Amino acid sequence: MNFTIIKKLPSTEEIIQAFPLSETAQEKVMLDTKEVKDILAGKDKRKLVIVGPCSAWPKTAVLDYAQRLAILNQKVKDKMKLVMRVYIQKPRTTKGWLGPVNQPDPFEDADIAEGVKYTREMMVKIVEMGLPIADEALFTHNAISFLELLSWVAIGARSGEDQEHRIFASAIDCAVGIKNPTHGSLEVAVNSVVAAQFPHVAVFDGNEVQTHGNPYAHLVLRGGNGFPNYSNGHLKEALLHMNKHRIKNPSVIVDCSHDNCLVDGKKNASRQSEIAEEVLKNISKEPALKVLVKGFMLESFIKQGAQKLDLKNRDLLDMEGLSITDSCLGWEETESLLLRLAQELK
Repeated sequence: MNFTIIKKLPSTEEIIQAFPLSETAQEKVMLDTKEVKDILAGKDKRKLVIVGPCSAWPKTAVLDYAQRLAILNQKVKDKMKLVMRVYIQKPRTTKGWLGPVNQPDPFEDADIAEGVKYTREMMVKIVEMGLPIADEALFTHNAISFLELLSWVAIGARSGEDQEHRIFASAIDCAVGIKNPTHGSLEVAVNSVVAAQFPHVAVFDGNEVQTHGNPYAHLVLRGGNGFPNYSNGHLKEALLHMNKHRIKNPSVIVDCSHDNCLVDGKKNASRQSEIAEEVLKNISKEPALKVLVKGFMLESFIKQGAQKLDLKNRDLLDMEGLSITDSCLGWEETESLLLRLAQELK
């Protein structure tokens, strides 16, 4: 094999024992996971909102954001189920920083052993605040160290067509949102949901296993090939493909970021607010689409926008909640939007 062993990683049991969840928090995760599923099944009429930083770094700012979101959650929880994005692993189009689980300090060498500790501790603290959390399943071999903390999991646009990720989605207990691919095909996107809802025979931890299929696998529309895909026409097309395949609990989450918020070919994070409100308005007179659209995904942090990671000058880095990956809504805009959406959902 073409690699060099750096060091032995701590076992999953050692990681969980070092940063355990309290019994109260464990029960809360189970309840949150059930409520997310109930929303997707149409049993709970609230909207699901996956909201938080593009990448969960640095820890101090992420925990600050979580405290703010926990307070806001009390004001909107009757109309929305808030799940905080705590994305610890980041896919890259070519190369770059892969997130804090891989490199907890972007200015130092990658250190996965330290990254797992850094991110596990952060996630546990957020769950202990009473917030459900979400992560993207990028490195599925690392997932077992965090899975019991999560109430929702994403499969990214670059991973949805990958068989390993589809089987992983089929095997896990919580709801999984699968994004349409970057080329934008809704048919291919729904194929991924079909695969995730189907049982598979696969290898996990050296065992041959039968996955049971995930009836709560669903579609996340994020735009594709430089164009948005949140219009009623796109939603109807997605529903057509789902009905064709007899998808269980047919559901769509509209990702208000990525290609859905492009302006003149560039991402404009502020467009996320307009998109969420536009979708609610557009589906208000379309009963089938009102049932189909279960909620939204928003990239949001304390400060609006983003900054470039200048690896030559640490002193220039804003550590107080300004994204180092994709541009985000600021906190004030996020709070205002979620309060408006809660009012509109009454």
